[in-house]
Amino acid sequence: MPWIIPAQAEWLERQIDALNEAMAPLTSFILPGGTEAAARVHLARATVRRAERAATALAAIEPVNPAALGYLNRLSDYLFVLARALNAGGAGDVLWVPGQSR
Repeated sequence: MPWIIPAQAEWLERQIDALNEAMAPLTSFILPGGTEAAARVHLARATVRRAERAATALAAIEPVNPAALGYLNRLSDYLFVLARALNAGGAGDVLWVPGQSR
């Protein structure tokens, strides 16, 4: 079985930084959506978050590779930034508007 090592999460961190360089900083919460590709990446992110929660719960009762927990966290962050990049570098993001996004 492959073993997750810290270098894999570090690689994701570098990819996140590279994608973020080309985008304006966030000024609002982002809702899942935008282009079809971005929406699918948002769905993948939700799935990875669920896996992260399950792995964290498992870690409370069984030994878990800490690098795997870090990797899942970085992977979900990478998918968030990737979805923004797929939405025209954030320009096509679906922004949360209080009281209007229902």
